[in-house]
Amino acid sequence: MSDRVAQAREDLAKANRILAHEEVIDAFGHVSMRHPMHPDRYLISRHRACELVQPEDILELTLDSVPVTATTHRLYGELVIHGCIYQARADVHAICHHHSSSVLPFCVTDVPFQPIFHLGATCGPMVPMWDSREEFGDTALVVTQPAEGQSLARALGPNWMVLMRRHGATVVGQSIQDLLFRTIFTSRNAELQGRACVMGDVAPLNDVETQKCFTFHQGPRPLERAWEYWSMRLQKTEALHALAMRALTTR
Repeated sequence: MSDRVAQAREDLAKANRILAHEEVIDAFGHVSMRHPMHPDRYLISRHRACELVQPEDILELTLDSVPVTATTHRLYGELVIHGCIYQARADVHAICHHHSSSVLPFCVTDVPFQPIFHLGATCGPMVPMWDSREEFGDTALVVTQPAEGQSLARALGPNWMVLMRRHGATVVGQSIQDLLFRTIFTSRNAELQGRACVMGDVAPLNDVETQKCFTFHQGPRPLERAWEYWSMRLQKTEALHALAMRALTTR
C-alpha cells in the first residue's frame, strides 16, 4: 500500500470518528473519499458505526459501488449515494450522508435552509431538496438503487449540499478536510437557524455575503485550523476512554 493510500485511510477513519464525536452522525450515516490515486474508485468503511471506524475498516470500491477486492465484510446499504455522485461530479473528493437532528426539521418543512452566520455559508449559495417520492413513489426512504443514486446526484447538481425529504442530507467536499468543515458547520447553522426561528424573524446572509464567506472558508487556513481542533478534541476523548478501559481491566 502506498503512503498516499495509507494516509487517506487514516484521514477517512478519523473523519468518521470526528463526525460522530461532534454529534453530526450517530449509529447511522457514512463518509467516503475519492481514491487519491485512482479517481475511478472511492474509499469507504465497511458496514460500521462511524464512531468505531479504524483504517483497517476502509474498503476500496469502484464508482459502480463494487468492491475492488472481494470481501466478506457487510457493506453499507446506500453506497450508490457515493458512487453516483462521484460519477457525476469530478470535483467532488469526499461525501457525507447523515441524519443530523438539527438538519432534519428542514427536510420535513418548507422552511428554506439559509446561512445565518459566516461559517454557515459553507452550504453554498443554494441548498436543493430531493424528494424520492417524486420519481420513485413510496419507498423505505433509503437510497439503494443506482437510479435513485443518479436522481439524487442530479438534484445535488453543482451544489455542495442537498436535503433529502423525510430522510436527511448529503454533503460533498473538495477534500476530506473541506467535507468535515462543511458538514459540521452546516449542521451548526441548521441548529442556530431553528433556534432563531423561535425567537422571531431571521435575517440571513445575502447572496453576496454568502459567496464571499463561502470562498474565504475554502482556504487552507480555516480548514487546517478546524481539522487540527477537531482532531485534538477526538484525541482527548479517545485517550480518556482508553484510560478508563485499562482501569477496568486491571481491577
